[in-house]
Amino acid sequence: MSDEEIIETLKRDNEEFRKLYQEHRELDSMLSEFNKKHYLTAEEEVEVHRLKKEKLSKKDKIAELVKNFKSSIN
Repeated sequence: MSDEEIIETLKRDNEEFRKLYQEHRELDSMLSEFNKKHYLTAEEEVEVHRLKKEKLSKKDKIAELVKNFKSSIN
């Protein structure tokens, strides 16, 4: 089973994964909006840093759930 198939299965069957995946996408969207700006204020730079840390944390949790799923099917 490929990672993409695992992700689709988890999005369908696992509420925690579905929530993490959606939150990760929302953070990505928010960061994209900041990236469109030519200049960021100090407060915006702090917010971008915070969002990047939160996004990475969610990515790590998603990867852990995928890894756990893989080990459960082997």
